[in-house]
Amino acid sequence: MNVVVFGRGFGQPRQLNLTGMKAGLGLAVVTAIIIGVGFTAGSLHSTYNGSGVSNDKLATLKGELQAQRDNIESIRQENEDTLDALAIRIAQMNARMIRLDALGRRLTIMANIEDGEFDFDTDPALGGPEVPMAAGSNIAVPEVLDAMNSLGVQLSNREVQLDVLEGVLMNQSLKDRVYPQGRPVGAGWISSYFGKRTDPFTGKPANHTGIDFAGKMGAEVVAVAAGVVTWSSNRYGYGIMVEINHGNGYATRYAHNSKNLVAIGDEVSKGQVVALMGETGRATGPNLHFEVLQNGRRVNPVKYIRDSSK
Repeated sequence: MNVVVFGRGFGQPRQLNLTGMKAGLGLAVVTAIIIGVGFTAGSLHSTYNGSGVSNDKLATLKGELQAQRDNIESIRQENEDTLDALAIRIAQMNARMIRLDALGRRLTIMANIEDGEFDFDTDPALGGPEVPMAAGSNIAVPEVLDAMNSLGVQLSNREVQLDVLEGVLMNQSLKDRVYPQGRPVGAGWISSYFGKRTDPFTGKPANHTGIDFAGKMGAEVVAVAAGVVTWSSNRYGYGIMVEINHGNGYATRYAHNSKNLVAIGDEVSKGQVVALMGETGRATGPNLHFEVLQNGRRVNPVKYIRDSSK
């Protein structure tokens, strides 16, 4: 094979005779050069014209994608923290609601409200037609938090008010328990009133310091208020007597008993049987001598006997 080479460096055209192995080697070299140049040109063309994205731009896009991933992860973590905070807040409010329910039950009992009027063990009955909300009116998390905080403030106010009401009712209940009122006997009739009378033993005018209830021997004698027994024994003129201190300056005496059923230091409740009617001491028959003392001074028991059926 003859190859003619033209060029300035060669002067006159030169003719090369390539035969056999030389021809094959030359052809291989030329082919490799052509393939290398083509591959390089194709790569450059693909980089700048093929996909339209350079390596620098690709790196920038990868950085933006990672930043978005980091932002999504941050938002996810914030949402988890918010949900955790909501769960804790809801648990706190639930505990306070349980306390309010318990307090409400106590107040219902203390106020003697009829059963069923306020039922703290079931959800309140609700009703009314359902009207769909306008589109785009979904409540966002911050609004939920604001609503929960507002409800928390309302719960705090209700707790304070109910605590005050409970204190008032407790004081009122305590006052009702320790304030002498009612009849000290279930059966019997008033045979002698408080004040001046003719003494049944001497026939002379005398001052009667209590009220006498005539009745049957062994009839039950009950405390007209809660208190502590300060006397349970014989006493001159009174016979077998029980004295109860009710606090707030009040005390009551139950005399002429046939038997006392309480001892000194015993706590008694209102309506509790403390003795049995008798005729011990200065008595002409079975009766109860009942006295009310206020700040150590004996007062007329009539005004404390408000309901003769008690």
